[in-house]
This record gives sequence, C-alpha cells and structure tokens, in this order.
Amino acid sequence: MDVNCPRHGSLKLRGNTFTGVVVSDKMNRSVVVERKYLKKVPKYERYERSKSKITAHNPDCVAAKAGDEVVISECRKISKTKSFVVTGIKKRGEAK
Repeated sequence: MDVNCPRHGSLKLRGNTFTGVVVSDKMNRSVVVERKYLKKVPKYERYERSKSKITAHNPDCVAAKAGDEVVISECRKISKTKSFVVTGIKKRGEAK
C-alpha cells in the first residue's frame, strides 16, 4: 500500500489541478508531466504558447506510463521536487 496515494493512503489534495502528458516514467514511483498553456504578453496584447515540466508522484494504483494524458493535483511536499500527485489518466498513450 502506498501512503502517498490520495485514494488508498492518507495524502490530502489542495490547490491547483492540471492536465498534461507524461514525458518520462523512468524514476521509481515518479513521472515528469509536461503541461502546455497560453501566457499573455501585455505589451503586444497577444498570447504566446508556453510549457512547463512538473515532477509528480505516480502511485501504484494509477501506474501512468510515458505518453499518457494525466490529471495531476497539488498536495504537500513529498520530496525536494515533488509537490504534485497523479490522480487519474484521461487517455492512454500508444505503446512503443
């Protein structure tokens, strides 16, 4: 049983919820999620495409793989770089 699972463990969710694509799943119980969004440039009154990579905890019950479109939610700090957890999978990616 994973203690840091919002469904089966005691981890509480709070704050933001994002969707993104899993770029890397090589770490143990962790994934890197790339999130694409639009950022407003006030000077030109237009939007630019931007992206960020977020490290998230990947519980065993979810088991997201590279290429999957996932939903991540903010939680307390789990480690130095992880403060998000994968809560669900929207769409499975293609296997390589």
